[in-house]
Formats: sequence, structure tokens, C-alpha cells
Amino acid sequence: MNVEWSLFTPWSALAGGVLIGLAASLLILANGRIAGISGLLGGLLDGLFGGSARSGQEGRGEAALFLLGLLAAPLLWSLFAAVPESHFSGSPAMLIVAGLLVGLGTRYGSGCTSGHGVCGLSRLSPRSLVATLCFMGAGFVTVYVVRHLLGVVAV
Repeated sequence: MNVEWSLFTPWSALAGGVLIGLAASLLILANGRIAGISGLLGGLLDGLFGGSARSGQEGRGEAALFLLGLLAAPLLWSLFAAVPESHFSGSPAMLIVAGLLVGLGTRYGSGCTSGHGVCGLSRLSPRSLVATLCFMGAGFVTVYVVRHLLGVVAV
């Protein structure tokens, strides 16, 4: 597999990382909440569909705005530069199964990659370190099995 070095953009990656860190820092400093996307989405949906949201009505507005910002960011980016193309070579069924597995993993792991990997590690949480090592390891094993043992080749 060849790497297309002309597409490597360290400055935009650095800017994105700084913005993620800034947003996570502002959320915890201003509201004392961790910027875990699955938790924010789960709490928002729980409140919208009549479930017992952990924080009740508190925090639903900020969760909605945070998630809206995630969806609006590519649209805002497209005003200044071309949005990179993304390709998915799997079937829709594979995408659905993958999404369900990620959702199941966030429930079992009590958080997602953003909650554990970004916020938890920055707080030096041992639990988040173990969770991050587990989901990264599971990702590495999955890629190895799918590409090398099952022979599925990404286009």
C-alpha cells in the first residue's frame, strides 16, 4: 500500500486537534461535563424520548449545541476549502453492523473514544487508559482479521 504524501496535511490536522481540545476544555471548564459524544447524544435522545436522562433537563441545550457544532463544522469548512472526499468500500449492511458494534462498545465501556481517548486521557484517568487501549487494540485486530485473514481489500 502506497501512501499519497501529497494529501498529508499536518497543519489542518493540528488545527483540528487544537479545536477538539479547546472545545473539550471549554465544556468541562464551563459546565463540568466531559465531551463524550456518545454520552451527550445518549442524554439528549433520552430526554427527547421521555427516558430518565441522568441530568434531567440540565445540559440538554449544551449537548444539542455541541452536537450541532459537530455537524455544522464540515459545512463551515466548505466555505473556505474543499471538503476531502471520503470513500467507504463496504456494504450498507457492514456499515450498520459496524455502527451497532460501536454503540454496544460505548455502552459496555461506559464511554466512547472522545470521552475516554480525548478527555479521560487528558485527566490521566487509569480507567480511560484501559478503555482506550482496549478499543484501539480491538480496532487493530479487526483490521488485521478483515484484511489479512478474510482477504477483504479496501478500495
